[in-house]
Parts: sequence; C-alpha cells; structure tokens
Amino acid sequence: MQNRQDFTKSMINTLETGAGNLTPADMNREAANMMALQTRQSLGTSTLSMANRADQSILQLLR
Repeated sequence: MQNRQDFTKSMINTLETGAGNLTPADMNREAANMMALQTRQSLGTSTLSMANRADQSILQLLR
C-alpha cells in the first residue's frame, strides 16, 4: 500500500511540474509570432489577388 501511495504522490508531482512548465509563455514572443503569421496570410491573399487580376487582364487581351 505504501508503494502505491509513493508512486501516486510521485506521479502527481511530476504532472504538476510538467503543467507548471507549460503554462508560462512569453507573451511578447507569442504576439510577435501572431503578427508574423497574420502578415504572411495578408501577403498571400494579396499575391493571389494580384495573380488573379493579371490572369483576367491577359484573358481580356486575348478576346
């Protein structure tokens, strides 16, 4: 019974330590990552829009 209690306490401590290490995040770094992803998405959308307009212009010239 004592071995089981020791194992359970050890498991609880390990899980609490792991959870504690996951929680603290550098908010400045996360904000910078979010801005970078949003910028990439915006640039991708703009690029697709320009490519579509270029295709439409070429089609109009061929008509």
